[in-house]
Formats: sequence, C-alpha cells, structure tokens
Amino acid sequence: MKELKHLMYFERLLDDAHNELVRQAEAEGDLAIGYTCFHAPEVLLNLGSCFSVRLRAPHTTSMELATYYMANNSCEFSRAILERALEGNYSFLHAMAGVDVCEANNRAIENMEIMHAQGADKDKFFYCNLDIPYSDDEDCVEHICEQVSRKILKPMRENYGVDTSDAAIRAAVSEHNEVCRILTEIGETRKLDNPPITGYEYAVLVLVSYVCPKRLILPLLRETLAEVKTREVDTQKNYRVRVAVVGSEIDDPDLIRLIESCGALVVADRYCYGSFPGRQEIVLTDGEDALTQVCRWYLQHTECPRQSALHRVQYRNDHVAQLVHDFKADGAIYEQMKFCEFWSYERVLGVHILQEELGIPTVGIEKEYTLAGAGQLRTRIQAFVESLEIKHIQGGKL
Repeated sequence: MKELKHLMYFERLLDDAHNELVRQAEAEGDLAIGYTCFHAPEVLLNLGSCFSVRLRAPHTTSMELATYYMANNSCEFSRAILERALEGNYSFLHAMAGVDVCEANNRAIENMEIMHAQGADKDKFFYCNLDIPYSDDEDCVEHICEQVSRKILKPMRENYGVDTSDAAIRAAVSEHNEVCRILTEIGETRKLDNPPITGYEYAVLVLVSYVCPKRLILPLLRETLAEVKTREVDTQKNYRVRVAVVGSEIDDPDLIRLIESCGALVVADRYCYGSFPGRQEIVLTDGEDALTQVCRWYLQHTECPRQSALHRVQYRNDHVAQLVHDFKADGAIYEQMKFCEFWSYERVLGVHILQEELGIPTVGIEKEYTLAGAGQLRTRIQAFVESLEIKHIQGGKL
C-alpha cells in the first residue's frame, strides 16, 4: 500500500515528548499537563487552555540515574520515565498528574517531585497523586470525584485560572469524543479481511493522539481518516494470521512492527496506550454533573489489573474474547512489562483463561521497556504464528 501522507511526521512527533505540536501549543499560551496512566482522567487534563501529554521515554538506553533512586528489579517503564525526567526531558510541563496504581509508578513520580524535575522558576507547578480504588461501585466513584476535585481541578483553577466548570468539562469531552470517533472509524476497517491500514500504522495514530494537543492533531487525524477510506489495498494479503495484542504499557509502536514482521497482522489492541479503552467515546447525560459521569466512566472502563474485584477480572477477559471475535483474530498475544507485579499475575491468569476456558490460542510474552530482547521475542512470536497456521490447516481454513 502507498504510505500514509502524515505517517513520517507522526513518527517524528513520537521521537520527543516536547514535540513540535507541544511547542506550538505552549507558544500560543497553552499549558501542558503530564500523566502516565489511564486512571488520571485524560479529559479533565484538557480543560480550557490546558492540554494533556501522556509521558513516554522513547529511545531510552540507560536507566542508571533512575535505578539509583529505585530498585533495579522495579518496573522498567517507571524507571525509564524517571530517567527522562531527571535528564530534564519533561521540564516543559506545567503540572504532573500521577496516580496511586502501582508502587513503582508512585516512586517514580515521588522522586520527580523530590528532585524538582519540573525545573526552576515554576512556583505554580503542582504534582498530584490520585488514590485509585480497587473496584467501580458508587462509593468508589464518589471517592475518585473527591480526589480529582481536590488534587487536580482545584490547583488548575487556583494556580492557572483554568475554567473547571461543568460546561468546560463537557466541552473537553466533546473534543475528546471527536478524536475517539475518528480513531474508531479507522480502527473498524481492521475488521476487513484485507484492511487498508496496518497494526503499526494504527498504533502510531493512537499514540500521537495521546502525546499531542488535541486541537492541533485533530486536523491531521481527519485527513488521515479520509485517506484511509480511499486507500487502495494490495490485491494479495501480506499477512499469515491475525492477532489481538493485549497487555500493559506498550508505548512503542516498534513492538507492533516486530509482531507484524513475523507475519501476524495486529487487528485489535487492548493495552494501556492503545485504542481500548482510552479511545472510546464518553457519553454524558444532562441529569448528572459531568465530573461524576467522567470519573465513573474511567473507573468502569479501565482494563487495569489494579481493579481486583472478581467481576472486573471477568470483565477484562470477556472484553478480550469479544475483541478477538469482532476483529476476526486467530489468536491473542498477551504482553507484560518486565518486573511489573500487577501485569505478571494478570498475564498468567489471562493466558490460562483465554486458552483453557475460552478456547482462544494465546501466547504470553514478557518484554523489556527498550525491546532489548527483541531476538527472543521474535522467536517466540514466530513460533506462535506457525502454530496458528497449523491450526488453520488442520481446520481446513488454508
């Protein structure tokens, strides 16, 4: 297929947290608020003149500084973020919205605050750390609403004069939903037998929507949607099997590219930086305040193993099974970041349930943040692809 018009530009935007569009927005007077986790409600970081930047640490090579402040067997994602922060890569931010989801992420953000990673002369800068509940009932919704109001909305309002009213929240939701509609419409084309977009290309589109100001990335996403709708696909399929990728902090599209180089087209994604759940529309009603509805939506749509209630575990596995069915995937690849305690348990449990109880061919992989072990990953994924092909042949599908 012909390369997407903006693909190389999108890839450049992903090379640096302080990318061209972030710099443009700041030059126009907007305020960048950093965050790392789905549980920090993205919509509420995009009120008024504020815009959210979901932090990544692309091209990280060494984590020596971060390892000095954290254990060398702690989550590599958290250490990579802290490493970049200590190097000054996030000093353009005006606030940092953290969440109490895992110990490693907590330690990373605490060290950022202690070491003044935000840079000098930033009296209005604020850090926050939201206490995230383990379930999604109404008591949990009330708890997170109080946390967000006190730790995010109040300092936004008092420090920067940001409008945090119900109308402002609804406006932010409207903008968020447009991004989601575009990406969902593009993503739906992956249900076709011969999709007009690869998994790698789609991962890049989703990632730029997390790390760039919405108002500046939206025109480019609209153009890309129009392009995908009329894109001529290759007459012959260039993949051997179709897979769904499930897991944790996959913020590097090169993992998706590696999987697809092994002959597996990635047709569905359910991971922290993917389209599920972060790029689903938020539907608001007029019968309740917008803040409560937004907080409830994030609690009820999270795919994080932080929520350990049995019905939430069931929800996550059922959702993977539904994605595999809807996107006609032949199997699932279940990823876990090395040293991640929550996802190490979730991966083992998820692989067992998907394979043994739901009959979905699944392979579990553990990856380092920098893809340093790409050779071993490639071997494991190639073996999985071959096993799916054999299953096809035995089932008479090839």
